[in-house]
Amino acid sequence: MNQLLNSTSIYRVGCYDPDIDLFESQYVVPQGVTYNSYVIVDEKVAILDTVDPRKTQEWLANLDEVLGDRQPDYLVVHHMEPDHAGSVAQVAQRYPQMKLIGNAKTFPMLKQFTGVDYTDRAVVVKEGDVVELGEHSLTFVMAPMVHWPEAMVSYEAKEKVLFSADGFGRFGDGNPETEWVEEARRYYLNIVGKFGPQVQALLKKAAGLDIAVVAPLHGPVLTGDAIGLALEKYTQWSTYQPEEKGVLVAYASIHGNTAKAALELVEMLKAEGVKVEAIDLTREDWAKAVAKAFQYTNLVLAAATYDNFVFTPMATFLYRLKTKAFQNRTVALVENGTWAPLAAKEMRAALDQLKNITVMDQVVTIRSALDDTSRAALGELAKAVKATLD
Repeated sequence: MNQLLNSTSIYRVGCYDPDIDLFESQYVVPQGVTYNSYVIVDEKVAILDTVDPRKTQEWLANLDEVLGDRQPDYLVVHHMEPDHAGSVAQVAQRYPQMKLIGNAKTFPMLKQFTGVDYTDRAVVVKEGDVVELGEHSLTFVMAPMVHWPEAMVSYEAKEKVLFSADGFGRFGDGNPETEWVEEARRYYLNIVGKFGPQVQALLKKAAGLDIAVVAPLHGPVLTGDAIGLALEKYTQWSTYQPEEKGVLVAYASIHGNTAKAALELVEMLKAEGVKVEAIDLTREDWAKAVAKAFQYTNLVLAAATYDNFVFTPMATFLYRLKTKAFQNRTVALVENGTWAPLAAKEMRAALDQLKNITVMDQVVTIRSALDDTSRAALGELAKAVKATLD
């Protein structure tokens, strides 16, 4: 719990959760995650968002430290997911005179989650509405489907703070000195990635604001050059453009032979001067694999045939790319099969469901294990992939 930068009126009262193993029960978070919450203390007091139920008591203690004997006038609910609104019922019960600020879609969801009808305490805001707190004020900007339909952000004009809800968030702790891009990429592309057009719409609204501080609901508060970097990355990610020329080789191997081929291809690509990374879809974090696929211009998929389909980890990876609107990339295929190689056919069928994906005609087929013929074909594929980058 601390003051927000040099402000004497805005405080961070959120909590760091280093013990959670899976965020949203699916994303590994080895460095944990923060649930950010803020308080503005002025003639009127506003609490901005709550925290996950895992941290309710710690958060209430943080509130007590800031508020003392003061009673909050408002609780702003920017986003209804339980990692942010999971303690609304407890704080609303503690402060029965406090009003709740949300939009028309907030309060039906709040009743669904809590079983409580807050209509008599609701302040319903819409695009451009302003709530005055004294010297500070909050202007509300709707952000539907970033990444739920009720999501909104708010702008505090005096200190030029954008309270950005799930926008510009990051897995890990709230230390601004910790490297931001890797975990922000993994967070954005897996959680918000499907909603690029909606993020673009919000970015256009934000462009009209004089922003000195971005205060998200996860990760560190952003200032200075960090804001420019975040805007640059969000523009790339939300328009589905690669960040850099290079290749991700994603492989799914049953007995190790497909893995050997994929790793040999990696070395061949390096020899061609190509920036390349490899990821084992059977063992490594699938959310990292999705994020890395978005990072580069090119993707190579290498998979074994399994039950006359493609090996399950690759099928799952392709499904996840589809759900995150993967597009605007060039993809090459490597398949393996002992008696009836079908993996390339299955992978191509999955890729055909995506937008603006160029699938290279050159397919490498391995029969059980690499031999001189298939190794030579890999070498030719490396050259062909390199040519797409020139």
